Amino acid sequence: MANAKLRSLWGLFCTFFKAGTFTFAGGLAMLPVIEKDVVEHYGFMDKDQFLEYATLSQTLPGVIALNCASFVGRHVAGTMGMLAAGLGSTISAFILMLAATIAIQFIPQAGPALGAMRAIRAASSALVLSAAWSLGQRNLKSAFALVVMLAIFALVVVFDVSAPLCVLLAGLAGYLYQRFRPKKAAGEANQGAAKGGEGK
Repeated sequence: MANAKLRSLWGLFCTFFKAGTFTFAGGLAMLPVIEKDVVEHYGFMDKDQFLEYATLSQTLPGVIALNCASFVGRHVAGTMGMLAAGLGSTISAFILMLAATIAIQFIPQAGPALGAMRAIRAASSALVLSAAWSLGQRNLKSAFALVVMLAIFALVVVFDVSAPLCVLLAGLAGYLYQRFRPKKAAGEANQGAAKGGEGK
């Protein structure tokens, strides 16, 4: 039992350490890497559970990677799992940022070094899009969700509305929709949820 828990803690640390060390462009770009290890390699949880935690990680304040590490680690191995995953997600960033602030003074800002950074940024964009695609498949399952997504996208891109305000507006829209939508639609949704529960 103790060995199994140690293996889980080590697996959590390695997963988030690898994601934090080798993934550029922040938390969203890390999600596909984390998902592959957590769901496929170690089998800590299924894909739906992971995407639920990934979604919550983005709606709460703080660093996405650390939020995700806390949720996943807590689910897998309690408080110790949360600490192991959190340490793994942050320690490499701390060391690399410390090294980068020193090395940036000696790295030329043109030529091959600049080309390498441009290519890394392009690859990071692909990772972010991959994470967005996975989250979209999980969360955009109704016309209402699609409308909210398009509205928030427009607010951020066109009107430059801040992300925290967009999250609050989305939460308010969801509350009002659930509160005032027709009873027939609500009843069908509840029946679907009940059937889903029976299936489990």
